[in-house]
Amino acid sequence: MSSTESSDSDQGVTGDESTDEAASDRQVENAVLEVSNLHKRFGGIVAVDDTSFSVERGSITGLIGPNGAGKSTTFNCITGVYQPDGGAVTFDGDDVTGWEPPRIANRGLVRTFQIAREFPEMTVLENMMLAPKNQLGEHLWRSVLPGARSGVVEQERELRDRAWETLEFFEIDHLAEEYAMNLSGGQRKLLDLARALQTDPEMLMLDEPMAGVNPTLEEKILDRIHALREDGYTFLIVEHDMDLIMEHCEHVIVMHQGRVLDEGAPEAVQSNEQVIEAYLGGEVE
Repeated sequence: MSSTESSDSDQGVTGDESTDEAASDRQVENAVLEVSNLHKRFGGIVAVDDTSFSVERGSITGLIGPNGAGKSTTFNCITGVYQPDGGAVTFDGDDVTGWEPPRIANRGLVRTFQIAREFPEMTVLENMMLAPKNQLGEHLWRSVLPGARSGVVEQERELRDRAWETLEFFEIDHLAEEYAMNLSGGQRKLLDLARALQTDPEMLMLDEPMAGVNPTLEEKILDRIHALREDGYTFLIVEHDMDLIMEHCEHVIVMHQGRVLDEGAPEAVQSNEQVIEAYLGGEVE
């Protein structure tokens, strides 16, 4: 479990603690992701408490909140890392509640992590070519039988070409033959996003994509996110940098003590007194 995930559970609210009604009755006609009354408990700690929200298809939506708000635990419940104790997760019309992470990713809901998870002793290009799902070479008999092997070789050529195109899109093609362990933090985040794109996702969930990234590469990552959104991709982003979220997301969801405290347009959320108090450490009445 990552440090963020631990803080979500360690600093959650107990089941006896009262909270305001979540401000998440908003109906989204073109929702690609719907989270309904999600619950997750760790022993006596309630990390996610009756959380509901929707993400509009083709949007960049931000998920923010102070430490321990339940953001990472919510991410983990949506993507199958944790099994929720109650509620439902619907993706593009399918109930994916409780599905294993690979099955959810194959369905088109792909998540990147706060700490990039590339293979450090492989090159950038090799990391890219491993990302696509359902490769013919995964089956031993296809790699051995002469007739089947030609299909494997052809697919590998296609995957290599596609990997190069994606690396060029993220402007890291000059690093193709570099070992992943030698990349900077920002370059690793770009590789993580590029690898996610190789899996043919419909929606990308980004867990602190700007953590440890210098301003120059941060701008590049944000530019690529907006370009992908113009191509129809959907994003849900957890990020501690509130200013960044307010500038680049058209819809913002604020969590506090395991619940949705508020959601809406950035300017409306930013002026909410309860949101301000939650971030400043005050009591939310």
